Amino acid sequence: MRHVVLFHSVHGLRPAVRAAADRMRAAGHQVATPDLYGVPASDSVEEGFALLDKIGQEVVLDRAREALRDLPAETVLAGFSMGAGVAGALLAERPDSAGLLLLHGTGGAPDAVRPGLPVQLHLADPDPYDAPDEVDEWQQALTDAGADLTVFRYPGVGHLFTDPDLAEYAPDADAATWPRALAFLAAR
Repeated sequence: MRHVVLFHSVHGLRPAVRAAADRMRAAGHQVATPDLYGVPASDSVEEGFALLDKIGQEVVLDRAREALRDLPAETVLAGFSMGAGVAGALLAERPDSAGLLLLHGTGGAPDAVRPGLPVQLHLADPDPYDAPDEVDEWQQALTDAGADLTVFRYPGVGHLFTDPDLAEYAPDADAATWPRALAFLAAR
């Protein structure tokens, strides 16, 4: 059993995030899904970015820190898209994290990676927010820093391909993602 904090995408705390947390809970993990916005989730990425701009990145990070405050040091940091970036940004403050699970976006700087840190990335290929060459550079930098990194790329799907309420949902890629992500958590 692992403690996991699962941060939402720029859309906000959508049903897909809660469903992912329920899958993790069904596998025996304790999962927190903090609402980093404190307002209803958006239906479009444009509305989501407008919410992020209104709330501010620092407020989002402070709310994420608060969500982690009482969780064990070895809590797995996880996130969807923007939430993957939030998880990665907090890695430097949480060096004992048991792992970094990134869904739909990269996160984590090489200088925050301890040798052997388990990291798993699930990403559309290509992804509209993470260019392939940037992902390759990030992957090389994390590997060089000593991360135990596994990258799964899903060709021909949209950015948030695991969210069944969005047009970019890809059932086959979604079905492939969750056994891999749950195995990652089980191995920690």
